[in-house]
Order: sequence, then C-alpha cells, then structure tokens
Amino acid sequence: MATTYTISDLAREFDLTTRAIRFYEDMGLLQPERSGPGGRNRVYSPRDRTRLKLTLRAKRLGLSLSEARDIIDMYDSPRDTGPQLKKFLAVLAQHRKQLEEQMADLQANLDEVKVHEREARALLGKSEKDKEGGRRARQA
Repeated sequence: MATTYTISDLAREFDLTTRAIRFYEDMGLLQPERSGPGGRNRVYSPRDRTRLKLTLRAKRLGLSLSEARDIIDMYDSPRDTGPQLKKFLAVLAQHRKQLEEQMADLQANLDEVKVHEREARALLGKSEKDKEGGRRARQA
C-alpha cells in the first residue's frame, strides 16, 4: 500500500497550521484525495508532500504562491526540463534584482542612521563639555 499522509501529519512535519495547508490546497498547490463520510477527510500522497515541500522552499526564496505553482506544475508535466529551468532562472533573476534593490535601500538607510548617530554624539559631547565648563566657572 502506498504511503499517505493526513493533514495533521503534514502540519506537524512542516510546522504549519492545518489552515495554511488548506489554503495551499485552495491555491491549487495540493490536490489531496478525499475519503470518509462526505469526503471530509483529506488524504495526501507523497506527490502532495513533495509539492508542499517545494512550495515552502519557493516561499523562502521570495516567490509568490502563483509563481511557485507555475514552476511546480511545470515539473509535474512530462516535458523537457529546459523550459522549466529557464522559467525558474527568470523568476530567480527577478527576485535577486528585487532583493539587491532592497539591500541597497537598506544600506542607504543604515548609512543615514550612522550619520545622525555621529551628529547626535557630537552634539551630546559638546553639550556635556559646555555644562562642565559652566560648573567650573561657577566654582571659580
């Protein structure tokens, strides 16, 4: 008999809520079979487990769920892997560009914070020197 998984099995294994798994199902990323009265029980196949694992990996890379679905669906089809890899590379290049732009923005923001810190420290140092000078003048 083939290995199957319940929604709880997958939730536990991937540290997800069952609600998240149902959401991925609604997005067309998973297609469990149904069993039990009225088809209430979801039965996930090893294919569904792999698709969930790939979906989570795609999310970590910053891909949208629709991009993840498109790429994962390409791997399900019995076609040449060339177009699949080209699509994957194009998506990764786009995300790399976005991340590099975000990193440049963050670096500019960080540089600005450093400038303000230096200015504030200089003003604080001047203020403390002025206070000390005022105390000495009153004591003399």
